[in-house]
Amino acid sequence: MPGPIDDFYAVIPAGGIGSRLWPLSRADAPKFLHDLTGSGQTLLRDTWDRLEPLAGPDRISVVTGRAHRAAVERELPGIADKNVFLESEPRDSTAAIGLAAAILSRREPDVIIGSFAADHVIRVPQLFEWAVNQAVATAREGYICTIGIQPSEPSVGFGYIKKSDALSIDGAPEAALVESFVEKPDLDTAKEYFADRNYLWNAGMFISRADVLLGEIAENEPQLYAGLMDLAEAWDDRDERGPVVDRVWPTLKKIAIDYTVAEPAAAKGRLAVIPGHFDWDDVGDFASLAKLNSHGRKNDLAILGENARILSDAASGIVVSQTRRVISLIGVRDIVVVDTEDALLVTTSEHAQRVKGVVDALKLSGRGEVL
Repeated sequence: MPGPIDDFYAVIPAGGIGSRLWPLSRADAPKFLHDLTGSGQTLLRDTWDRLEPLAGPDRISVVTGRAHRAAVERELPGIADKNVFLESEPRDSTAAIGLAAAILSRREPDVIIGSFAADHVIRVPQLFEWAVNQAVATAREGYICTIGIQPSEPSVGFGYIKKSDALSIDGAPEAALVESFVEKPDLDTAKEYFADRNYLWNAGMFISRADVLLGEIAENEPQLYAGLMDLAEAWDDRDERGPVVDRVWPTLKKIAIDYTVAEPAAAKGRLAVIPGHFDWDDVGDFASLAKLNSHGRKNDLAILGENARILSDAASGIVVSQTRRVISLIGVRDIVVVDTEDALLVTTSEHAQRVKGVVDALKLSGRGEVL
């Protein structure tokens, strides 16, 4: 088996609370710190295990909030202290990935970085590794590269990437230019995309030379770029880092990397895509979690919880239990029940996307103790 890629550094952005998975996912226990697949370890640990063969344990960095540092280091005892990049507050993906790119570029000017979310589920690791190797080869040619997932159904829950012309790159036989990004479609449009093999799901994975990615940020958001450069210059000096972070980080613009890097690069012919043929899910809501844990069998009831006590008769959906209460379900279809010590959620798979609205309402009502 080949060893790690010499010029490659993996970056794991570990932020956000996964509000559509409330009350399971909370501010102090976000989605990436849960075992949502029954693997016996958290999504963050699963992500590390996927990336270690590609980068090696000394070339994986995590960008996370200060509040999650201890939990991240417990989950990843092999991570080097210098590779934990702490955000004082969430500033969206451009700041998180851009910070890692700026720090790593100063340490190793020609480094290629790959950004992979901490809370996604990927199966068939050999196919994932093949896609990443192709993406790195493409990045060496100066492209910013993303990995798009070959759709397995006409999903309305994901954004899409439309492929354009094929590229001729050694080591990347499937590389193609990106024509455009498309927001989440309605069902009829999703069926059209599914029938057209040029459309891929947007999984938010980006692989690029660090200096190329930073150049795109500089071109489109010069003030944000300047702030990232100030942070990177001070980062490896412990005495300087704190004051600079306190001064600069709150001023960084909150904006997703799709808008600062991916879409502008696509418009200029600088963005490439590799089709990913592996099973992938971003576990965005309880409907996708139910599907993931019932292996797509709609008539099954998925159960998560080490001490779950569930009685069911002609029921389907998902139950997540963190208590010792007996939960009985009779004759209900596509049900979602999440039972925690201080909050209970009951909905259906059809309405799973609306859970975020409950979280927003709780914030407005001042009931932050259950978030």
